[in-house]
Amino acid sequence: MEPVSLLQNRRILLGVTGGIAAYKVCTLASHLAQAGALVDVVMTGAATRFVTPLTFEALTGRPVYTDMWHTAGEALPTHIAHVGLAHAAELLIVAPATANTLAKLACGLADNLLTTLALAASCPLVLVPAMDAGMWSHPATQANIAVLKERGAHIVGPAWGRMASGLIGKGRMVEPEEILGHVRLVLGRNGPLAGRKVVVTAGPTREPLDPVRFLSNPSSGRQGFALAQAALDRGARVTLITGPTTLPTPVGAERVEVTTAQEMHDAVLAALEGADVLLMAAAVADYRAASVAPQKIKKGEEELSLRLVRTPDILLAVKDARGTYPRVVVGFAAESEHLLENAHSKLLAKNLDLIVANDITARDAGFGAETNRVVLIGRDGSVESLPLMSKTAVAEAILDRVTALLATGSAGAAPPES
Repeated sequence: MEPVSLLQNRRILLGVTGGIAAYKVCTLASHLAQAGALVDVVMTGAATRFVTPLTFEALTGRPVYTDMWHTAGEALPTHIAHVGLAHAAELLIVAPATANTLAKLACGLADNLLTTLALAASCPLVLVPAMDAGMWSHPATQANIAVLKERGAHIVGPAWGRMASGLIGKGRMVEPEEILGHVRLVLGRNGPLAGRKVVVTAGPTREPLDPVRFLSNPSSGRQGFALAQAALDRGARVTLITGPTTLPTPVGAERVEVTTAQEMHDAVLAALEGADVLLMAAAVADYRAASVAPQKIKKGEEELSLRLVRTPDILLAVKDARGTYPRVVVGFAAESEHLLENAHSKLLAKNLDLIVANDITARDAGFGAETNRVVLIGRDGSVESLPLMSKTAVAEAILDRVTALLATGSAGAAPPES
């Protein structure tokens, strides 16, 4: 887990209640701490029967609070210190949230440290239910959930699966990675791109030759998915149009799956209505087979000739259709030679506001790698070379530029002549 800009030094209260799913919250606490958050864990007495406070102290590097009255070496007893904890918190997560704790929160009870903190805190509340399927579906639990939703609580799950009882149903706590995505969604919702619509393309396209073969490229989709997450962290509404990839959808993004360049072309143009930003990170095939064999091409002659024709140029189509929206269009140039010259020519030809150029011959960057080394070229003539960094960090740098372009209103003008 690498640091997350959105979570750096953010004060997060993590309430842990008494359920077997408490062991999975250890992973969540670790993820939050590694991402840069300041995590204060509050455990109910029942929770300590499943996981020891020492475990959370080791994972977060911070004291764990378990007793309403214990001073724990602090200047003030916990029942007074909780006011400071509650007021400093920027987010309160309760995971697992048992049926008992949900009922207490819905009724406004304050009979332990966690429920007292929940009443005292004014920050957003994320609840992650986990219980047996019958308890989750019970009308009392559903009524409590409805009350908490009406008050603005963000409910995450539960998921369908096997539970500790051996039964299979809805009630299993969602995985820590998904919870983290919801945390980012809640903390980022008032960010600098709040109210903006961002369209991101990612991954490769595949052009079929026959029912089992296709033309494609090694794109993993990581850079596009990182861009989608960075936009979500800034509060944007994100439509993620992706070619074939197994990457999980960032929480909060609308995922549109496509296969061919034509399908991606159509999906992009359909998504542009009302879009403020287009980030065209997909590695789209430039050519497709002129005709697709209806059956598998059998092994035969020593040579096989294929006739290829151009696929639609999506950025040129966006240029022709561009009116008020999108205000900012960012392209990518994956080049094997003459990096800056080729990228700048593409920026001019397709009327881009920013182009991200990378050398695909570098082993530690580009296709398939978890890192990237790019050059950002603006329509204003600016050239910024970024050092080797994670694709997440590259996405952050690109979104910072996009946010600045939207704020200054300098996007959308005709580029300078070269």
